[in-house]
Amino acid sequence: MKTPDAAPSGPLSGLRVLDLGTVYAAPLSAMLLGDFGAEVIKIEHPKGDPARSHGYLKNGTGLWWKVIARNKETLTLNLSHPRGQELLLDLVEGADVLIENFRPGVLEGWGLGPDELRERNPGLIVLRVTGFGQSGPYAKRRAFGTLAEAMSGFAHMTGEADGPPTLPPFGLADGVAALAGTAAIAFALYHRDASGGEGQTIDLSLLEPLMTLLGPAPSAFQQLGVTPVRQGNRSPNNAPRNAYRTRDGHWVVVSASATTVARRVMTLVGREDVIAEPWFESAGERVLHADELDAAVAAWIADHDRDEAIRAFEEAGAALAPVYSVGDLVDDPQVAALEALTTVPDPDCGDLLMQNVMFRMSETPGEIRFAGRDLGADTEDVLGRLAGLDPDSVRDLRTEGAL
Repeated sequence: MKTPDAAPSGPLSGLRVLDLGTVYAAPLSAMLLGDFGAEVIKIEHPKGDPARSHGYLKNGTGLWWKVIARNKETLTLNLSHPRGQELLLDLVEGADVLIENFRPGVLEGWGLGPDELRERNPGLIVLRVTGFGQSGPYAKRRAFGTLAEAMSGFAHMTGEADGPPTLPPFGLADGVAALAGTAAIAFALYHRDASGGEGQTIDLSLLEPLMTLLGPAPSAFQQLGVTPVRQGNRSPNNAPRNAYRTRDGHWVVVSASATTVARRVMTLVGREDVIAEPWFESAGERVLHADELDAAVAAWIADHDRDEAIRAFEEAGAALAPVYSVGDLVDDPQVAALEALTTVPDPDCGDLLMQNVMFRMSETPGEIRFAGRDLGADTEDVLGRLAGLDPDSVRDLRTEGAL
């Protein structure tokens, strides 16, 4: 593990990102860029990003913040103050990417819209993350990921058949949008750097990436008049597929997306007879017989302890996995082998366990150099290095309310 002062390395080394985002989607995109070598400067209002106090706290320190602000230098700027606006424009001159999630029109009201930013730096890529996009009748509505999860169709499809729509207990729409935003930035950088293009603006809503992941529901509605409904842990695409309780009180899940796997499952649970049925070869037809298939799998699993069931399915070449708590996840040998969790030294939390970079690159791996830092911890350093300000000037700007 490198120290906070070590230079970033990785495929994005040399790229400078200004992160003006708050809470989750926009800052997570910036975090992913920082994981793979970008120099990320987190610019916050002097009151701080609300994410600093979201979720679990240890001695007043937000643990979510420690993760989402990792690999980021922290700088405070009051963008509603004229000097704060001037300083942002100074920083933009040397930046490659700026990420923001203000409501549409806010940056323009400060004279910091994409057109003004690219007057100072034509190569700048601006990622704008909003609930519903920069235009349209909902553009200026207050929006969070929860609203996108509801309006995308996700909540309507999720939950038990006789129960209410179900929302995820974490920032699903924000996280999906962050991944999409990171990809969009990569596409824009390729256009700029490999194809000789200029900078551009990326208009990303929380709504659209999640819509994309929900499959062909709009096509099925338009072509067939079909509306997906809630069906618990079952799938409209294959069977058997559900969560089942073991004899020792644990939960496991089974999936049989491939017909070959479905055959193995039903053979293992003693129902070879259904394999000969003409409907069994079709995943869609198996869904129509889900009650019968589920009952057989559930009965077999209820008669076995979790570890027995895992071994039997593995030996049969069928697909089963335990439902993990976070404690189970932390102790899992596959997670350990992948180093999917890692420990980061931190002055507030000591050795801090968190998710590692999310994929492994053979030639240009990512890294976590440090966890999220205190508000404004790097203000003097960043403004000295990038804007030529001495400590006295920084103190004066604080007194003026610009920092």
